[in-house]
Amino acid sequence: MELLEGMLQKDKEEFKRICNRLLSVCFVCRASAAGKSDFYFILKYRERFSEYLEVLGYRLEINEDYGVIQLTNPQNYNHLNLKLSESVILLILRILFDEKRRELSVSDQVIVNLGDIQDKFLSLKIRDKMIDKTTMRNTLTLFRRFQLIELLDKDLSNEESRILIYDSILMAVRVEDIRKAYDKAMLYRKGKKSDEETDENEID
Repeated sequence: MELLEGMLQKDKEEFKRICNRLLSVCFVCRASAAGKSDFYFILKYRERFSEYLEVLGYRLEINEDYGVIQLTNPQNYNHLNLKLSESVILLILRILFDEKRRELSVSDQVIVNLGDIQDKFLSLKIRDKMIDKTTMRNTLTLFRRFQLIELLDKDLSNEESRILIYDSILMAVRVEDIRKAYDKAMLYRKGKKSDEETDENEID
């Protein structure tokens, strides 16, 4: 492949691996132990990554302030449609991120616990009972896969279990999307859609 000419063999292998990772999980976070080296590798070869991924119909978005790289698809291919309950939890994580960030210095990590999520869920009056444990566990595991969060404690049945929210949440749910997501949450509250129905919210 002409695009990789001049690269060391080990860098060619890294290039292929990281491209496949981006196509699988969409985000690479500098703050993640697993993503830090990939983040800087992409910066090193950003033009080659952009050129290669553009051929496939994708756009590479790099935000060095957030320390996040996101893969998007302008043609709306390869999106993950979220269940409505997953969209609500994603919205809550975004709200909690903003609230916690205002209390911290720029360099501090944003960490919440399961109790924070449940409290916010109840305060929004979306339901008169807490999110069930299975839905919470499955949703957080999904978001961990997409590098939106990291689970700092294994026991997801304990309300004190901690969750690190990465800055990628800012790109997954942008300011213009929050109002739309909140409107979806209100539909959820009114019971117009079941928990299992697919929402229009997507992760690129």
